[in-house]
Amino acid sequence: MGRIVKAQAQSALVEYFHSTRSLRIMDAENMGKNTLEFFNRIGKIFREANEVFRGDYGSLQAKLRSLEDLGLRRSLVAKIVAASPRLLKVDVDEFVEFLEMLKMVGIECEWLSENICEEDSYSWKCMLQLMCLLCKLGWSEKQVGELIKQHPDLLLECSGRVTYGLIGLLLKFGATKSDLHTLFHQFPQIPVLKFTKNLHTSYMFLSEIDMAARDIGKIVCSYPALLGSIELKKVKSILSLLSCGKNRLCQMVNDDPFTMEAWVLGRRFERLETQKRAAKSMALKTEFLICLGFKKNSEDLEKSLKMLRGRGVELQERFNCLMKNGLSREEAIKMVRISPQILNQTRDVIETKIRLFFEELGYGVSGLLTHPKILSYTIKRVKLRLLMYRWLKGQGAVRPGLSLSTLLATTDEEFFRAYVVPHARGLEFWISRRGKLNGDVLTVWFLPNAVSP
Repeated sequence: MGRIVKAQAQSALVEYFHSTRSLRIMDAENMGKNTLEFFNRIGKIFREANEVFRGDYGSLQAKLRSLEDLGLRRSLVAKIVAASPRLLKVDVDEFVEFLEMLKMVGIECEWLSENICEEDSYSWKCMLQLMCLLCKLGWSEKQVGELIKQHPDLLLECSGRVTYGLIGLLLKFGATKSDLHTLFHQFPQIPVLKFTKNLHTSYMFLSEIDMAARDIGKIVCSYPALLGSIELKKVKSILSLLSCGKNRLCQMVNDDPFTMEAWVLGRRFERLETQKRAAKSMALKTEFLICLGFKKNSEDLEKSLKMLRGRGVELQERFNCLMKNGLSREEAIKMVRISPQILNQTRDVIETKIRLFFEELGYGVSGLLTHPKILSYTIKRVKLRLLMYRWLKGQGAVRPGLSLSTLLATTDEEFFRAYVVPHARGLEFWISRRGKLNGDVLTVWFLPNAVSP
């Protein structure tokens, strides 16, 4: 509230309290000058309906009572008058029609109490017209009510004028009633003002990249929810970051409008060359897996693609390494299907682990086939645990025939508690073997906790 308006409102209130309400001048001045929150509301009423302060109290009381007679609680009447002071000086027919329309679409008056704001101003006529327009565009009264309940600002933001503008913009581009129905059915949970601004910005973006008018209209009408939900970077920034020209951008958007989701403010994206390399790499990985018997577009194929790292040529070389070190093609395929991540290691690492498993630890192919994930564990983990198990078998401390998954899949602490601590000399053997594997004497993991009673 401006200083001059505030002073005028204070003066009018003091006069009202003193002359009309017969309060002592000191009390009237105190009430008129020291209730700031009251002034925030009363100042608006003074600007828009100052006649209220010139008339007698009875006429004001009658006007307020007439609003209450519409079925509105007193607190709601106060909120409505604070938001729309003109109701105190004009006929309330438009407001009554608005309330009747609200009831027709299934919205109770209490909805106003929850959603209108005293600081805002409202045109009841404009909001009434918007609801009528939605009905004319093919919505049922129930659908209009549900839409407004889900998105109150469609009706309340600038008294529906923003929504009017949004509908008008889409109709200008050739949107049909069906297009509008689809948009509002899936309207995102963002303010309609921001949505409309984003939509306009997206249109300007398409215009700046020299897209044909027909293509712009097609995209705006077919993908308004997308265009209104994204805040795009500047055209110059995107051209620079993608290292391409406007024609290429037009082609990308026409091929898949959702490509624009990657060009929003605050999101990083790669140059087209990098994207092309990634696409080529994915194609080679897919071809490699299909050659191993995976079905195209199958769930197993997609799952394995997400787990594999490296180029298609590298994956083939690593797969060949399995066959060069004692596995048949069928056996190698079976292992990869169960545990694709074994091919994320270099050929040297794969070869070293297989030799360790077959030659040094004395296991056969069947052990790898039943638990191929063993090739994903570190050499130290596999060697230390299996040597510990071999020693315990020699001591008669564990039963023979324990599965590799039992020995290798448990956590370090679980293995230590189950196989090292129970034997009297287990800790000594564990430390000595670990020291040899690491090349020095190491402190045992979590030893204090592991041996505590």
